[in-house]
Amino acid sequence: MSVPSKLSKRKTHNSQPVPEAPADGGRMIVLTAPLTEAIDHAGYFIQMAMASLPIWMEGIINRKYPKWREVEHNPDGSARYMPAGVRLVEKSLLREYRSDDVVACFPDDLHKFVGPRTRVVAVSTHNPLGVTFAAGVYTSIFGSSKMPINSHYSRELFAKIKASPYRDNFKVIVGGSGGWQIIQTNTYEELSIDCVVEGRSESTETLDLFRKAIQGEELPRRVEVKHPMEREAILFPDTRTTFGVVEMTTGCGRRCKFCVPDLNPQIDLPKEKIMEAVRANVRNGNKQISLATEDMFIWGQVHTDTPFYFPNREALVDLYSEIVHTPGVEQHVLSHCTIAPAVVDPLLIKQLSDLLLPKSPIHFPYLSSHPEKKALAPLIGLETGSVRMAKQIMSSKGVPFSIDDWPSVVLEGLRVLNENNWFPAMTLIVGNPGETDQDVMETIDLVYEMERRGLFAFLIPSIFTPLHDTRMEKEEGVTQTRQLTPLQWQLMMKCWKMNLRPGQYSWWGPMAWRVGSIGMWLYKLRGLNGPNFTWPLLMFSGAISEKNLQRMGKIYRGKPLKVKTRKELLASLKPKDWQYLRADNGDMPIEHVPPVAVRAVATL
Repeated sequence: MSVPSKLSKRKTHNSQPVPEAPADGGRMIVLTAPLTEAIDHAGYFIQMAMASLPIWMEGIINRKYPKWREVEHNPDGSARYMPAGVRLVEKSLLREYRSDDVVACFPDDLHKFVGPRTRVVAVSTHNPLGVTFAAGVYTSIFGSSKMPINSHYSRELFAKIKASPYRDNFKVIVGGSGGWQIIQTNTYEELSIDCVVEGRSESTETLDLFRKAIQGEELPRRVEVKHPMEREAILFPDTRTTFGVVEMTTGCGRRCKFCVPDLNPQIDLPKEKIMEAVRANVRNGNKQISLATEDMFIWGQVHTDTPFYFPNREALVDLYSEIVHTPGVEQHVLSHCTIAPAVVDPLLIKQLSDLLLPKSPIHFPYLSSHPEKKALAPLIGLETGSVRMAKQIMSSKGVPFSIDDWPSVVLEGLRVLNENNWFPAMTLIVGNPGETDQDVMETIDLVYEMERRGLFAFLIPSIFTPLHDTRMEKEEGVTQTRQLTPLQWQLMMKCWKMNLRPGQYSWWGPMAWRVGSIGMWLYKLRGLNGPNFTWPLLMFSGAISEKNLQRMGKIYRGKPLKVKTRKELLASLKPKDWQYLRADNGDMPIEHVPPVAVRAVATL
């Protein structure tokens, strides 16, 4: 197809000249993702910040990470690394198309590959509109605009695609975990999107969709494709992924009502394929590896004779040992897990700590007892401290323990993790459908109990988001920060006050937070978030002590909890589950275990 000469003289929406068409006419299929989701340095924390902070606070990121926009390219100008989801689409397409037909590139390089030959531009995005969990709540708290940094860059990407002089020639397909936001807000036309795909790219339906797009056929607005049901059907990229992400498991099995990934089949992927992907990342210049999972502790125990919630210690230690000892792997970062396995098998946590801490890039000088102050920081769902609410939204979250003991499981699990230099980021959901003041008070009780016991986690509260396709999709909770009650605001601000403890060991730290918080409140926040925000903000700042605020009746400081010990928790398990406990952890309910296990305990 020839390129009309007039195209080189056209102007884009910002009056910049349109680059000349690629000499080869462009690639038939171009894959990309927002810059903020593709960057491969500065650690996970920069991406978490970009997903939560409003765009007007981007300067903070720029000062902390002045080179965050710098990316690496292959000799042909394509992206040297891309999010794992993009690489998986690429791998799926290469089963049918030549490598000369498919390319993955960064947003600023689209003009090098989108040309008259292009028939599909496929975008993978995690949070394009900023309407999920922490993104919505923190942009609302800190700014009048609800657009997080990541959402700004996502929209910038879609604007570039929309402005392409070849836009009439190709279809725009969006995938990734954020596609539901396009569907729910009906922003197809605004963002110039033809189709949103929900599901995995290995599916034959995905290939069918690309065939239709290449042939110029009309595409449906929304397509749901099947998730592979067998581990052998899941593909692994053989190129470099952002942060060295390699898939470890799909699904979870705990059936929380608010969770999308748990709707997927529970699969743990073969070790040999995981290791091939690890070596491929290293071969292509990656020095960091992170295993993608909803719960790392189910790996090696799915569809075995042992329930998945009793971890396979030997399998996990073997897998992680081989990963961190792979030549070229200099860093390893944990992904998601659950907290009950730390109570079930504390020795597993210790053994993993011995393996993983030397390769962790995370340092917490005021928390870690490691000689180099290294730490591990997986993401764990806490969600609520209210047993009533937990029964409604996540009744199996604490298995093998009863959800009635959820606060005890959290506290005992966090004790085990902290002792081994694990300081997790723990999410909480504020404003669940039907949440009462009593539910919030019970969560506050749990948070204060953590503080009394000297336990530490980065507590990340966010407003309930009815995620698409979940069992809570149709339910309504709090939707705006101005709707939060004084207790809900207190819970959020108490969490962040505790989170900042490691940064307040200097003489100037507390004063900086006090002055800064009050200044922001006077300048903007009191108008944005309403009167219920005032006293919790003063508590956060430390301008008035919590003791005095309680005396004034402005906050609730929580009541001490009656907590079960690990031994009591183990004794509360169903008798049929006692056989799966490991005697070398101690605290066995000895009167009910087999004689062999009793003798093993006696020799300890």
